[in-house]
Amino acid sequence: MHIAILTFEGFNELDSLIALGVLNRVKKPGWRVSIASPAVRVRSMNGLVIESQATLREASEADAVLVGSGMQTHEVVADAALMAQLQLDPTRQLLGAQCSGALVLAKLGLLDNVPACTDLTTKPWVQAAGVEVLNQAFFAKGNLATAGGCLASPYLAAWVIARLEGIDAAASALHYLAPVGEKDQYVEQGMRHITAYLPV
Repeated sequence: MHIAILTFEGFNELDSLIALGVLNRVKKPGWRVSIASPAVRVRSMNGLVIESQATLREASEADAVLVGSGMQTHEVVADAALMAQLQLDPTRQLLGAQCSGALVLAKLGLLDNVPACTDLTTKPWVQAAGVEVLNQAFFAKGNLATAGGCLASPYLAAWVIARLEGIDAAASALHYLAPVGEKDQYVEQGMRHITAYLPV
C-alpha cells in the first residue's frame, strides 16, 4: 500500500509533515508513505529542505495521494508540464488535498460538482476555479477528500487510514498524536469529522 504526499517547492511543513507522521502510525508490511516531489529536493516556505522519496510518476500510481499546500501553488497549477505528470484518478485512488492543494485538484478537473475545504487565503482562487468552498475543516465524497487549515491535516490522514485500514486504526493514529489529558476529546472530535464521510 503506497500513500504519496505531493510536496512542491514552497511547501507548508505542517501540511506535508503532519500527514507523513500520522500516516506512518500504521505499522505493517507493505505500508509505505512517501514525500513525492517534481525535484530531488524541495524547500519549504520557511526554508526547510527535504529530499523527495518518490517521483510524480510513482505518485500517480499510488493507492492514495494527498496534495500538500504551499506558497507556490499558483506556480504549480500554471506549469502545464508539471500538471501533465499528475495522472490522478479517483476511480482507482484515494485522493485528498490540504488547503491550497485543493486548487491543484480543481485545476485537474477532479472537483467538478464536488465541494471542497481549503484555507482562507486560497478560498477565492478555488472558487474562481468553479468549486464551491465549504466553511468546515473536512469534507469527503467518494474517493475525494479535502481539508482546510493546517491543523486539519490529521483529519485528512486519518480519513486515508480509515479507508485503507479501518476506523480503529484511524482512531489509534489520532490518539497517539493527541495532547496528553485531551486524548479522548481529540479522538472523538477527529473521528466525528471523518466518519460521516466513510462508506457504509
